[in-house]
Amino acid sequence: MAAILLDSKTSQNASYANSINVPILVINTPNLIAQQTLDLSAGVAGQTRVEFTGVAAVQLPLIPLLTTVTVFVTRGLTAGDVNVFSAASNLSLSVLGPQLISFSGSDFNAPNIANQAYSVWIQTSAVGTIRVGPESFNFTAFTN
Repeated sequence: MAAILLDSKTSQNASYANSINVPILVINTPNLIAQQTLDLSAGVAGQTRVEFTGVAAVQLPLIPLLTTVTVFVTRGLTAGDVNVFSAASNLSLSVLGPQLISFSGSDFNAPNIANQAYSVWIQTSAVGTIRVGPESFNFTAFTN
C-alpha cells in the first residue's frame, strides 16, 4: 500500500545565515523556535506518521565555554507536551562563528485530528549562546 500525503508545512524563523541575533539568556530553559499545525484528520488510526526536519544555527557565548545545545520537538503547543524527538550536540570550542544544528525525526502513530500542533524548542547549557540563523523547519504527514 502506498503512503498518502496528508499535509505538509514549513516554519521559517530566519531565512539566512546571520539574519537574527537572539541570545539565549537562561540555561536549560526551552526557547520556541518553530511551530506549525497539520491536518491529520484523514489519517488511518495507528498508521499516521509525521516526519520533520530542521536546521538552526547558533554561536558560542562571547567567552567560549563548553556548551551543549538540545533541540526537541513536542506534539502540542508547549514544551511540557508529549516529547516526540530530541537531540543534543556539543558545540565546538574551536569554532567562533555559527555552528549548524540539523535534525531529522518522526512521530509514529500520530493522532488523527485536525490542527495537530508541533513545536520545536532549543535550549543550551551556557548563558549567552546566540541564535544567529538560519532557522528553518519542515513538517510532513503521511498515512497508509
